[in-house]
Amino acid sequence: MQTKVSDKSKELSLILESHFSGKMNRARIKFMALMIMALCKVQTVNFERLAQGFESSSKGESSLRRIQRFMAVYVLDMDLISRMIYSLLPHKPPYRLIMDRTNWQFGKSDINILVISIAYQGLSFPLIYKLIPGKGASHTHERIEIIKHYIRLFGGQSIKELLADREFIGNEWLNLLRQQKIKYHIRVLAHHGVMRYPKDWKRKARCLFSKVKVNQWKRLTPMYYINNSPCYLSALRFINDKGKVDLLIIASFELSKHPEKSYAIRWQIETMFRAFKTSGFNIEKTHLTQMDRIEKLLAIVCIAFIWAYLTGIYIDKKIKRIRLLKHGKKAKSIFKYGLDNIAQWLLNPYCQINTNPIKFLSCT
Repeated sequence: MQTKVSDKSKELSLILESHFSGKMNRARIKFMALMIMALCKVQTVNFERLAQGFESSSKGESSLRRIQRFMAVYVLDMDLISRMIYSLLPHKPPYRLIMDRTNWQFGKSDINILVISIAYQGLSFPLIYKLIPGKGASHTHERIEIIKHYIRLFGGQSIKELLADREFIGNEWLNLLRQQKIKYHIRVLAHHGVMRYPKDWKRKARCLFSKVKVNQWKRLTPMYYINNSPCYLSALRFINDKGKVDLLIIASFELSKHPEKSYAIRWQIETMFRAFKTSGFNIEKTHLTQMDRIEKLLAIVCIAFIWAYLTGIYIDKKIKRIRLLKHGKKAKSIFKYGLDNIAQWLLNPYCQINTNPIKFLSCT
């Protein structure tokens, strides 16, 4: 039985087709439109729930089989998805890139995802991701591969700086960033060995900041070496979430006036991860464990994510402000506000939000 789709689904299909410009089968584009809309309705990646959200004259079992076939058989060009999201970013390059991992476990299987995202006003947009084996830290070759992938797609000139946590330290990795002239602010483990000169004796990084007091920031003007890679070091001593004194040490590509302010932006990727998980699409509810299938599912989630955010921005600025709580904090995030409005627009034929959310995915 041929699936009938609504005008909204047809319109979204046309928008996706304009992005993919003949590089994707039209039937696949129509299916992706149905799946993106279903995801925004049910706000979970559970296949049975997604099938219930499909706009189709077919039974739910038929929609479920279509989802399963797409995940199992279709080879999706992830570069098309990355380029689409890049074209929709609400600001112009150069961009602050954030590199981080998110992981969870389903049964005995570990799902471990290395991500490059673009920082923007309190959150970040997922651009390139790579599923990596195991549950531990990424390896140098995986980081190099994903940053080279970004450069191949968008060019090194589009990078303002790279922000990353202390996992992302290593000689070959830092040397690549220097060779590519990519500015960076990366956290360093307090016990990591540093040298004043190449082949000098190593000392623990924390020893350079032993006299720094709580809430005091110190920047070292001489260049130091981490694994034979030159960088500049700075540190802040602070009280962490557990009430204990901690030391934040940052390695930077060049001598910066306020590296701590740049590095602080790194947390924005955590907002994105929350949207993917508990506050948005419940990605951890998937029963998928095969890497290629999870990649395809993430592609759908990434498109839905930027659609929700762009919709939220517009409605908050142009139509109705997000309600403020007594302490002045917004009752919802921009992302959640947009997602809820899209869901209402899709589910309720009487919904009037005075705009068509699909236009926010247009590349024009």
